[in-house]
Amino acid sequence: MTRNRTLNSAVGNPAVFEPMVDSIEAASFLRIHPKTLQKMARKGIIPGHQIGDLWRFRLSELDEWLRSR
Repeated sequence: MTRNRTLNSAVGNPAVFEPMVDSIEAASFLRIHPKTLQKMARKGIIPGHQIGDLWRFRLSELDEWLRSR
């Protein structure tokens, strides 16, 4: 399954498990630097989930955040 299909199906159906991506992949999606993304997540500006020392992101949440701006 391609990432787009996963993203689309996860947005439309909350029962579908959506894998989380790391800072590098999420930053690439937003076209910003990974450290900028982590700083924004730490400040609560952008949706992210800290697991230990690592940040993880759901592309559907980032897409929704972009559309709401």
